[in-house]
Amino acid sequence: MYLKSLTLRGFKSFANATTLRFEPGITAVIGPNGSGKSNIVDALSWVMGEQGVKNLRGTSMEDVIFAGTSDRAPLGRAQVTLTIDNTDRTLDIDYTEVTISRTIFRNGGSEYAINGTQCRLLDIQELLSDTGLGQQMHVIVGQGRLDAILRADPSGHRAFIEEAAGILKHRKRKERALRKLDNTETNLSRLDDLLGEIHRQLGPLGRQARISRRAEGIQVALRDAQARLFAEDALLSRTRRNQTKAKLDEERRGLERVQGELADVKGRIERLETLSAQSSPALSGLNQTWRSLSQIEERLRSVASLAGERSRSLSGQIVEHPGEDPSLLIARADELSGQAGHQQEAVASSRMAYDQATEARAGDEQRLASVRQTLAELRKSEQQRDARIANCRELVAREEAAVQLAETRAKDHAAQRAALVVQRDDAVQRRDEVRERQRNAVHDGGKAWEQARSILQDRQDALGSKEEQLRGVQGRMIALQSTADALNETLEGHAAATSFRGDDAVEVLGGLADFIRIEDGWQEAMARA
Repeated sequence: MYLKSLTLRGFKSFANATTLRFEPGITAVIGPNGSGKSNIVDALSWVMGEQGVKNLRGTSMEDVIFAGTSDRAPLGRAQVTLTIDNTDRTLDIDYTEVTISRTIFRNGGSEYAINGTQCRLLDIQELLSDTGLGQQMHVIVGQGRLDAILRADPSGHRAFIEEAAGILKHRKRKERALRKLDNTETNLSRLDDLLGEIHRQLGPLGRQARISRRAEGIQVALRDAQARLFAEDALLSRTRRNQTKAKLDEERRGLERVQGELADVKGRIERLETLSAQSSPALSGLNQTWRSLSQIEERLRSVASLAGERSRSLSGQIVEHPGEDPSLLIARADELSGQAGHQQEAVASSRMAYDQATEARAGDEQRLASVRQTLAELRKSEQQRDARIANCRELVAREEAAVQLAETRAKDHAAQRAALVVQRDDAVQRRDEVRERQRNAVHDGGKAWEQARSILQDRQDALGSKEEQLRGVQGRMIALQSTADALNETLEGHAAATSFRGDDAVEVLGGLADFIRIEDGWQEAMARA
């Protein structure tokens, strides 16, 4: 056996991965001071399990990680891998080449591995102890250690001799075995204390058992009282259901009346909309007449202004040209006066027609406003009717849901009562079994008591699983019962329409429900269908 290679990654001054290969014989490493010769020896000690920081020439274990330089950042971990040639099977392992690696992280974590498989530090120490290598072995003699070995006292010399003879590893194993024996004795004393405490608690536990029996009796009475209360609640729920059904019938009749009134209101609204549509052409005609009269008025006003301008122009001509014929001027003035009179009469007639059209339009607008107000009131009444119908439907839905909830609660209470009776019987049986086991445990000693306790724990676990299964079966039974009730109601409601009928010569064969057979697992689908 000999050291075959040593690989350093991020260990002290070796930032890059550096591999040193050795051959059988003596290997010497030479170099100037500070070149890292001692770091190689520290790496060998460290990878073989050295835990002392002072032996590695540092103040903390993180000092073995490359700390960085001026042109390179520090690293986050350090790893050393040692490869040993095991051709002669010196190491107790079925490999011809053994690789031991140790990795430390800057956060404090550390990992060990043998041939790539993670292991413990103890495994590495056990592997190397038979060869004289490893932690606390004197195969590595550092600076200043030789003088200490030469000046050692007899006990130190004895330690060297025992190490050379291979006794030190057995002493270490003896120390570990003694520590395990001490821990075992401590555990045994604790077990004795626990047994004594358990024996002292048997009396209070008996009193607690009597109290639990009384509590069970009280629970039985309480369950009976709850069952009676549930029965009264079921009776009250049925009464309320009947009352709710009666109210529901009344609300439905009221709903039918309200729907009839709503139909009447809708008819009135349609008639009013028809009248409004009929009045719209007349109103459009009046608006057209008013616009035409307004245009005529504008034209007359423009004619009147033109006549005034001409009159003023003629008056100025008369002043400027007094030499014209007065008879012509008088005739022209009379003609213009006649035209002005005709125009004034046309304006007066147009104004009267305009006033009449305005009055007619105002009357039509008043009638239209009254019709629109009536229409708005009818629409508001219709919205109120719709709101009342929606409220009635919501009330009907709530009452039907309350009825279904009451029926479901009654069935659930009955199923829960039956399940509680079964659980009570099981609990009484388990209580008797536990008491018998407790008596046997007291007579047989602590071992039997422990056995009974483990059996009781197993039984309790089995009981919990059975109760869980029972709850699942009860839930399924309730769901199936509700499905069956819904199917029965549906079949009863449609019994008259589901009969097999043939010709007149063939009599009725029976209800369709009598001929239907549903396989397991299809009940919910048939109920939905």
